Amino acid sequence: MLLAVMSQTDGYLQFLTVLILFVFVLGITYVTTKWIANYQKNKTAGGNIEVIETHRITSNKYIQILRTGSKYLVVAIGKDEVHMLTELSEDDITALETQNNMEMDFGSVLERFKNLRQKDKD
Repeated sequence: MLLAVMSQTDGYLQFLTVLILFVFVLGITYVTTKWIANYQKNKTAGGNIEVIETHRITSNKYIQILRTGSKYLVVAIGKDEVHMLTELSEDDITALETQNNMEMDFGSVLERFKNLRQKDKD
């Protein structure tokens, strides 16, 4: 009887130890990932080149809007090549940003969803 209680207690202790180790490794992984992300972000943040927007055309072809200094460039990126398509003015970029912000505004999407739910109930 005493042996059965001891083996059951040992099983619980082993489970608790494995659970604590798992949470510890998960925490270290999270902290390390955050640290590496901040390190890479600071290392690549030069301020001269910034990707404004990327649109995927096919599996390995993209169109990107880049800000280089005070110029905005549209480039086509393929598997092995990069081609400059055109240069945009700053007015074109602000028009695109306001259009995208209007589409992605969570409050307006939530309001539309609430209105649809109320129409369904009526």
